[in-house]
Amino acid sequence: MIRIQKADEVEEEFFCTRNFGESIESVRDILRNVKLRKDEALREYSKKFDLASPYNLKIPEETLKNAAEKMHSENPKLYDSLCYSRDLAVRFAKRQRESFDDFEIELEPGIFTGQKNIPVEKAGLYVPAGRFPLVSTVVMTSSPAIAAGVNEIILCTPPRKNPDGSGKPYADENIMAASYICGIKEVFACGGSQAIAAMAFGTESIPAVDVIVGPGNKYVAEAKRLVYGTVGIDMIAGPTEVFIIADKTANPVWVAADLLAQAEHDVVAQPVMATDSMELAEKVSKEIEKQLESLPTKATAEQSINTFGRIIVTENLEQAAELANKKAPEHLELALDSSLEREKIQSLVHNYGSLFIGHGAAEVFGDYAAGLNHTLPTSGSARFTGGLSVRSFIKTVTTLRTDNTKSGAKKSAESAGYLGDAEGLAAHAKAARLRLE
Repeated sequence: MIRIQKADEVEEEFFCTRNFGESIESVRDILRNVKLRKDEALREYSKKFDLASPYNLKIPEETLKNAAEKMHSENPKLYDSLCYSRDLAVRFAKRQRESFDDFEIELEPGIFTGQKNIPVEKAGLYVPAGRFPLVSTVVMTSSPAIAAGVNEIILCTPPRKNPDGSGKPYADENIMAASYICGIKEVFACGGSQAIAAMAFGTESIPAVDVIVGPGNKYVAEAKRLVYGTVGIDMIAGPTEVFIIADKTANPVWVAADLLAQAEHDVVAQPVMATDSMELAEKVSKEIEKQLESLPTKATAEQSINTFGRIIVTENLEQAAELANKKAPEHLELALDSSLEREKIQSLVHNYGSLFIGHGAAEVFGDYAAGLNHTLPTSGSARFTGGLSVRSFIKTVTTLRTDNTKSGAKKSAESAGYLGDAEGLAAHAKAARLRLE
């Protein structure tokens, strides 16, 4: 049963970064081996870790197309839902792209400074396919890359046995279908930390990219951390989490369902609610137990609820907002009626990956089909970063041009000379003063 506690009983550890152990050395070995031995190493790791080990890694475009056509024929509702999710995600990402302005401004006479937003040339998407193949992650990782204008986008996902028995490269059928639907034609049957290594360093089959994005297990997360610097990454994602601020107007059935939706992800997922109503806390607790009984993912969700879940009873909603800001959750829901009170709480919270406002704005909408990206910061990192977006695939760079006959350019040269002197960098000072001659 989920734990109910008062706000003054919340231990400081609750707000700390959640660390479930690392596998640094084994991942380091994999990275070194793939960098050195390339495809040969990938095939060895595939035999060791995966359900299949194809010799060729690139999945033919025709195979992707066939998977999409099969989905359209056999599961048209899923096909249409993926198309809908893709369209919303791309539209939202394109609007994000518009917010990154290129400009040039004359700060002083003769000093023209500018900004340009340039997409990276190559991006690598990682899509896990463990207990729950994350079909939606294809949409969420590809859409901002496409909107950013990335020239080449590749995708890696763990291999599966080819149903024709040929041993040709194959992957989860829904992931292959989603890739084709999203316009991703370079898909490789390669998973785990070895896939991250392949995209970072390049192999005979898999090209090296500039940025790697997408979720994964602790080995994938560690690999991304270690290759950062060789390539860019989106973030180091930990166990998923939701924090719901609710009052007596909240529907306990809906709130319980939202907590369980997070809990079923992983036994270490963290579903949390903060409320100023003990009555609601008790109703939600009972409703969780009721819904668990018929939940196909009960084993995972129940362990998450019992071990990491909690309901915090606060003195007021302002205190709940303070706790949320300190926790900096991946997902933050405001299960409150539309009111001045909700507007106040909305203005108070500022540390979160995504904010879901009102009873109807279920977090699961953000996971799947509302345009938002579901790849978000976890374990308190929402204090300093946002989620996956167009920004992850764009370099914001600066430009400078001068008219050295103008007063501003002359003053900049003089100032640069004096600053170079102050720092003992004579060549700097000379290079600046030469512009005055």
